[in-house]
Amino acid sequence: MERNYAPRRLLRLVGRLAVCASLACAASAFADSLDERNELIHHFVTDFKANPLVADCAAHGNFIASTSSAFDHVEFPADSFDASHSAIEPWNDSFDEKKQRIKVDNVVTVEGQGMPKNGERDPTPLKFRCGYVGSQMLAFGWNDPVPALRPRAEPHSTRSTKGKQGAKTKATAGKTKSTSKSSAKSTKSTTKKH
Repeated sequence: MERNYAPRRLLRLVGRLAVCASLACAASAFADSLDERNELIHHFVTDFKANPLVADCAAHGNFIASTSSAFDHVEFPADSFDASHSAIEPWNDSFDEKKQRIKVDNVVTVEGQGMPKNGERDPTPLKFRCGYVGSQMLAFGWNDPVPALRPRAEPHSTRSTKGKQGAKTKATAGKTKSTSKSSAKSTKSTTKKH
């Protein structure tokens, strides 16, 4: 028994070490992306004189667009932060009427150019929209050209037709059973009379 116990303990220890190593890698990657984001915000504020909220929205937009299958990154030229390509609008309402109905104080918009992953297409104009309460971003949206993946569903009309046919079949089967029971009863009653 002791021979089996030692290898099991060793396997558990190795498993725990692997989990710790993967968590450390994930934390390191998160810290790296946070550092990159902070550096990008600092670059926008110091070099382009961007408002800190606009710079924050642009950095977040760059991160989100880089997770898309269509874009490698977003380029923000200096004019992305001027009044014709960015804005901070007092809002005091819900961010949108869809899933992000959270109330925000300001809505920030900023424009950039989405650089494609394959490099074969021209850059795509992108517009990012961020909702803030104070300096905290609570909502985000953008004109993502790649539609979100949705689970494939059966068309509604097909399901209802199948349901109606199933109901008709059950009803017809019920009528057939009751009809055969009635005829069986009448056969029994006529047999008794004779």
